[in-house]
Amino acid sequence: MEAETLLVEYFIDRYARKDRKNIRGVNKKTLQLLQSYPWPGNIRELQNVIECSVILCETEIFTIDESWLPRQPLPFLTAKPKNQIDLPRRLEEQEKDMIEAALKESRGRIFGPKGAAAKLGIPRSTLESKIRSPKIDKNGFRTLSEI
Repeated sequence: MEAETLLVEYFIDRYARKDRKNIRGVNKKTLQLLQSYPWPGNIRELQNVIECSVILCETEIFTIDESWLPRQPLPFLTAKPKNQIDLPRRLEEQEKDMIEAALKESRGRIFGPKGAAAKLGIPRSTLESKIRSPKIDKNGFRTLSEI
């Protein structure tokens, strides 16, 4: 038994109980259709199709209307953006920008009431660790009179 078959049977049973319906089996063509569909929305899409089908099912054999499944997945569900940026790298860049802005505003000062750590609302030790991580030169933000 394939994983899709187990999921189909699980969702049918779940929604049949919820709607107090007595569904005893799955139409063979329906099962083949569900197994062959690529499911671009993954389990949620499968779950939604089965839930709607159970609601409309008036027999003990579960079937779905083939027209509910598009012949080809919608492009916006499967296509990746051309200029996709991975989240961890983007977050790291944003964090670095925020740290550099706070250092600039505090003229390279890390701690104290006017230091970058206070401006960012984080402990000094956390800021120092974050400065080492993306290799930020904290001294580059000091003015000549402070050096």
